Amino acid sequence: MNVFENVIDRRNTRSVKWDTMESIFGVDDASDILPMWIADMDFAAPKVVIDAMQKCLNHGVFGYSYFNETCKDAIRLWLENRHAWQTQNDWMLVHHGVVPAIASVIEAFTAKGDGILVTAPVYPPFSQVPIRMQRTLVECVMKEKDGNYSIDFVEFEKALQQNVKLFVLCNPHNPGGIVWTEKELKKIIELCTKYDVLILSDEIHADLVFPGNKHIALATIAEEEAKRIITCIAPTKTFNLAGLQVAIIISPDAKVREKLEQNLLAHGQMGVNRLSPFAASALKAAYEEGGPWLQELLGIITSNMDYVIEELTEKVPGIKINKPQATYLLWIDYRNTGLSEEEIMSKLLGKGKLALEPGTKYGEAGNGFLRMNIACAPSRLKDGVRRFITALS
Repeated sequence: MNVFENVIDRRNTRSVKWDTMESIFGVDDASDILPMWIADMDFAAPKVVIDAMQKCLNHGVFGYSYFNETCKDAIRLWLENRHAWQTQNDWMLVHHGVVPAIASVIEAFTAKGDGILVTAPVYPPFSQVPIRMQRTLVECVMKEKDGNYSIDFVEFEKALQQNVKLFVLCNPHNPGGIVWTEKELKKIIELCTKYDVLILSDEIHADLVFPGNKHIALATIAEEEAKRIITCIAPTKTFNLAGLQVAIIISPDAKVREKLEQNLLAHGQMGVNRLSPFAASALKAAYEEGGPWLQELLGIITSNMDYVIEELTEKVPGIKINKPQATYLLWIDYRNTGLSEEEIMSKLLGKGKLALEPGTKYGEAGNGFLRMNIACAPSRLKDGVRRFITALS
């Protein structure tokens, strides 16, 4: 059996996706609910990664470990070969996730009350973290037509003038699945330069881009403004390693890195490049040998997406879905069903026994949409589609 066709039972494994639905969705019993909400995959990690972690496990000693040059080499070569991005090892800092990295950047480079700009709808922590850190959240709501999104640069420029010190870019965009064009990215750099705004580019979905589209790492087109850009990447989305909690911050500016290092040390890290032995082993194996697995993954995700889009748009009146350019997440437009968010979530959970994410989780601009994670075995996917159709029948 193809590894991507294998149905793995994840219940009772301390899985956030499978074992916390009662509290997340407010249901008494989720034992018969299929989770297709949070963004981790139901596929096993690549065998090369599992083997590397097994070797680490067999060693039996799990003392302090660090992010060494061979890990950095693996990342540097991956970025060069897949994204035409020439980086250097000393540009990299390691963190325990992209969201903690975003928090570190906000704390290091902005002050309480400063504006943090995001383009809505967007991944919830982009909005939640600044608010929790007592910054002022500034939203530029994207233009939307039939589920297709673009940045309104007139409104974007107005937003930048609201004491904004940092723009957090989702590149590619979650939940919209957008691969930004070079023209759009250059306009972002131009306007942020004009108003002296730092850019944090979250590129965690960069490897999950489908044929016919090309991810552009923002730093590769920034030229002399590259020092303005801090990029976050991770193997966790690409290779389904979220539980290992590892991300990389990349900046070519030594002063930026020094400020981030001081922030990390201030929060009790015993050295700025500490990383668990399992995370280090997995990261290195994934970036060195995970390419073939990723190519197979992209094929199954594409096939899954085509199936869901065809079935739901044909069999459920009022449903519209645009195929995303990236990610394994579908952004489902249900506005023409006439249902409110509360009504459709009630039908999905109660009648369909299916857990999806409500669009308003991504901001009010997400109202009328659902996010569906389709990274699972085709048989499980078909079950999910059947449940969706049942819920709205």
